Amino acid sequence: MARITIRLSPRASREEIAGERDGAVLVRVTAPPVDGAANEALVKLLAKTLRVPKSAVAIVSGETSRTKLVEVHGVEEADLRARLGLGAGGG
Repeated sequence: MARITIRLSPRASREEIAGERDGAVLVRVTAPPVDGAANEALVKLLAKTLRVPKSAVAIVSGETSRTKLVEVHGVEEADLRARLGLGAGGG
């Protein structure tokens, strides 16, 4: 299991993992931050990118915030970072 900090940008022009800044992975989704749509889009994008089922991705904290702590089961930290196209380090 791995945990990552996500900085979510809803209502973006496209969905993407946009790199990393200040220890948080920048993620853009097209969904608006209404009725959990942006969170759902985040989980879907991470599951697809990491090649894990959506049930393996959980938002641990920050449901209503742009900064979220996400837990991914079945993937180790280094593998998760590699699949997201990030460096092996970070925090």
